[in-house]
Amino acid sequence: MPPLADAMGERRVTVATWIGFAAMCIGMFMAILDVQVVVTSLPTIQSALDIPPDQMSWVQTAYLIAEVIAIPLTGFLTRVLSMRWLFVVALAVFTAASIGCAASQSFPALIAWRVLQGFSGGTLIPAVFSAVFLLFPPSKQPIATTLAGVFAVLAPTVGPIVGGWITQTYSWHWLFLINVIPGILSAGFAGFLLPRDKPSLTEARTLDALSLVMMTIALAALEIALKEAPQRGWISGLILGLIALSLASGFGFIKRTLQADDPIVDLRSFADRNFTIGSILSFVLGIGLFGSVYLMPVFLAFVRDHNALEIGQIMLVTGVAQLAIAPVAVALERRVEVRLLTGIGFALFALGLGLSALQTPQTDYDAMFWPQVVRGLAIMFCLLPPTRLALGQLPPMRVPDASGLFNLMRNLGGAIGLALIDTVIYSRSPVHGTAIMERLQRGEVETATFIGVPLELMAARPPGPLDAQAQALLQPLVEKAALVLSINEAWGLVAVLTIAALAFVPFARKAPIGDQVRV
Repeated sequence: MPPLADAMGERRVTVATWIGFAAMCIGMFMAILDVQVVVTSLPTIQSALDIPPDQMSWVQTAYLIAEVIAIPLTGFLTRVLSMRWLFVVALAVFTAASIGCAASQSFPALIAWRVLQGFSGGTLIPAVFSAVFLLFPPSKQPIATTLAGVFAVLAPTVGPIVGGWITQTYSWHWLFLINVIPGILSAGFAGFLLPRDKPSLTEARTLDALSLVMMTIALAALEIALKEAPQRGWISGLILGLIALSLASGFGFIKRTLQADDPIVDLRSFADRNFTIGSILSFVLGIGLFGSVYLMPVFLAFVRDHNALEIGQIMLVTGVAQLAIAPVAVALERRVEVRLLTGIGFALFALGLGLSALQTPQTDYDAMFWPQVVRGLAIMFCLLPPTRLALGQLPPMRVPDASGLFNLMRNLGGAIGLALIDTVIYSRSPVHGTAIMERLQRGEVETATFIGVPLELMAARPPGPLDAQAQALLQPLVEKAALVLSINEAWGLVAVLTIAALAFVPFARKAPIGDQVRV
């Protein structure tokens, strides 16, 4: 029986479809949130499982590598299982893996479960964004995109406060166990309420194992290189070797995929100019999103000495601003041309990032408030219009693959952005520390005020080099001030990259507005 249509010829969307889609959004929210809440409890997990300090970061890295590999496979898995069963199976596996993580008694067991958790969670994100264009007619797509976007960007914002509260109130096991009940309910609702497309298991026979291996090697090697480069150096033998391996495997994967009749990932979407530009914008947005969520806790923890719960409370401002602007974003996307909204969004986002580049060691909630508000208002316009630009005019059969690639670009942008930020912090902090100490020796009052040295102390000090006692007294203040300046430079770098992304927007083809979009 064909779907019901309204007077305008659009298929009607039932309440059941909206509830099923909301269940998908909750599943995606859990997968994104999981990355954030675990960060706050890494020291506790390290102590409980006796993990070597230099291996602790693998609790996160294992998840992220598996997630990045899974994201581009979403299109293939959708063709094999159908959208409904892919989501149900992925969320069931994610929930079971969460239980496995909580029950882990050793480091290897935890890493194994994190890999499974990351792979299953990675398919949930692009599945939701492809569902926007597969389940809903053009007139309803802005609302669906906004719902998905709010869940996608809210999770990193509330993650620190949720993780901090759980860490202080319960044991680290509950960082994983909180996924169980929402996972079961979301999988159940989605399984019953989403459209019942039939799986096509015969599609599995078209799996190109060699392409899959090359893609896995390329993405895994790149992720590990980006993780290790800031500490080991970008020109170290290990990093250069990993980058070479990633490039060689990636080139082989692209060549084989473009020649295949049934590619594991359909790269032809990049032939569409709007999809390519949308993916570039998604990449840059990933740098800004991941970068801002990383830089704020670093500053608040190491400069302002806040605990995890206090950091989460301060960062909640961004999430509140996102929720407040969401209805406005939906209304504007129906009436304003996509390129204009995208330009406004990225310009505002760059402004919010740039304002954070003016921090001092005394900066706290009040000074962070307005930069967070500006970024929160901008994020929805950096996410929703580029999503429509990239996916809104592709044929439905190409949307799942394209959604995987679009979301992969955002995650890769985040990984590369974090590596660049860490590189700036590691390399520039010592330089700033030396310069600050030199200026203090010259008796510069402005520098003393910046780092928090009492002016009467500077006035009483005789001119000339600082003695050992004075240097020991000032060293903690100097180190914090140097960290602040390097963090400011990282904020500035991310702001410049966001501004640079605006150069691509005019080259996009004009997209129809709102209800005129045809999928």
